[in-house]
Amino acid sequence: MPEVRLIGDDGQQVGVVSRDEALKYAQSRDLDLVEVAAEARPPVVRVLDYSKYKYEQEQKAKAARKHQKQVTVREIKLRPKIAENDYETKKGHVVRFLEHSDRVKVTIMFRGRETTHPERGEALLMRLADDVAELGAVEQRPSLDGRNMTMVLAPTRHEGMDDAAAADDTASQGGSRRKREARAKREQKQSGSPPPPTAADEATDDAADDAA
Repeated sequence: MPEVRLIGDDGQQVGVVSRDEALKYAQSRDLDLVEVAAEARPPVVRVLDYSKYKYEQEQKAKAARKHQKQVTVREIKLRPKIAENDYETKKGHVVRFLEHSDRVKVTIMFRGRETTHPERGEALLMRLADDVAELGAVEQRPSLDGRNMTMVLAPTRHEGMDDAAAADDTASQGGSRRKREARAKREQKQSGSPPPPTAADEATDDAADDAA
């Protein structure tokens, strides 16, 4: 490559220069010359500290993997003529998987002449979807593949998660209120005025009024 488009160590474009000039530019700054767009015409090269650049890229990739949620797909197999108690057991497994934020692949296995009535398998799958609708939604509708019919359920946000978030918020607000009350007491003590009533004091007064 006789000529390259050079990007300086400050990120600004230097221009189209010869390969030797680009190398000298990088060496004068004690940095590396890295090709960043080989398919361009002319190719684009950049002056940078390659070891630092590689380290930063690895840290970004590591952070992305850390924040990426691991998706697990569980599988449950049913028969079209499943007994009611067996159905309840299988449904319990599906509920547990969805509560753990796992996707669930539900498979209906047909045998013999059962394949002539695929609507029964679809009805069973949709019944299951309705039974767990508070925890999961149909991501892939029932589809027939040979002797098997499959459906995929994906977890949705449920009340337990909302209640936990609400509890955290309430605890946070309570902590902030206690801090404000303590600060107000210190300020009143310094000024010599009586401290303002706290939430606990107000509750005691209300109880006394009720007793009277």
